[in-house]
Amino acid sequence: MVLGTNSIVATAGEHLAGKGPLKLRYRPYTLNLKHAFNLASSSRTTTPVVLTELEYNGITGYGEASMPPYLGESHESVLKFLSRVDLSRFDDPFQMENILNYVDALEEGNKAAKASVDIALHDLVGKMMKQPWYRIWGYDASKTPVTSFTIGIDTPEVVRQKVKEAEPYKILKVKLGRDTDKQMIETIREVTDKPLCVDVNQGWKDRQFALDMAHWLKEKGVVFLEQPMPKEQLDDMAWVTERSPIPTIGDEAVQRLGDVLKAHKVYSGINIKLMKCTGMREAHEMLTLARALDMKVMIGCMTETSCAISAAAQLAPMTDWADLDGALLISNDVYKGTAVVDGKVILSSGPGIGVVKI
Repeated sequence: MVLGTNSIVATAGEHLAGKGPLKLRYRPYTLNLKHAFNLASSSRTTTPVVLTELEYNGITGYGEASMPPYLGESHESVLKFLSRVDLSRFDDPFQMENILNYVDALEEGNKAAKASVDIALHDLVGKMMKQPWYRIWGYDASKTPVTSFTIGIDTPEVVRQKVKEAEPYKILKVKLGRDTDKQMIETIREVTDKPLCVDVNQGWKDRQFALDMAHWLKEKGVVFLEQPMPKEQLDDMAWVTERSPIPTIGDEAVQRLGDVLKAHKVYSGINIKLMKCTGMREAHEMLTLARALDMKVMIGCMTETSCAISAAAQLAPMTDWADLDGALLISNDVYKGTAVVDGKVILSSGPGIGVVKI
């Protein structure tokens, strides 16, 4: 059973004894990728992030904003937005709805920046309650799925190397969307017969081509197809979904809660990412709505530290698939939290989002 705000406050009990202002701190950081991250239309070796801390009566919650290029956010935009956030007006972290509504209303967009506050607030409140969020939401930690490991677009030699490095993982996520798509899959099939999922990042424009590829991919052991066509091509995408032999998942097309209903019957399911939807509060709402619509649910990530990954992982027990490898792709993580053991997402029993600094 999901606890409401009143139940949360009652459960917290003695932890609410003190009153004081919420103090927000933040700093820019750059993640270094182990390999170049090649997509249908871009390539990069770093990702800018902003790390946040929210302190109340000596307890600190951790948060993060990750800004891959397509989101349109940057160090500069996030720092500018956070400089406008005045949480000193709130003296009770359990006023989560009021706090997050205030942050969301400051400006349009800035979704990753808002997520950095949301995550830190959830971590803080969970620590005050001395419980992880998956327990507060009533989820069974043993029911987390395995996570996929991402294989970016690259030369056959590098692809084979990446597949070997991904040996512990039970399912591989393959980036497609260029004229080398079949070569990518065939190269991987030379070295492994593991199940695959593919992410086209809107790279296919023709619906008949997309459907033909869906049939070919099914024969190659692909279990679902993520964002094959541009998000604007709703009619074409619905046509593909109706005929596809494998489920279709909306990613770029499904950003926030209002997009879930629009995606119904256009896609088989949705990919929820905290950096798209402003954080854990809205991600939880999106999950609930998608389940009510009988849609498949995937919990995904950007290139992130273990902070944001651990926050997203709190939802993992209620999802069909997880793509939570973002921290595994970087060489300079600054937190320890959710782990991957033999390919399976293992939630920390620590309170809040379950992370500690390293």
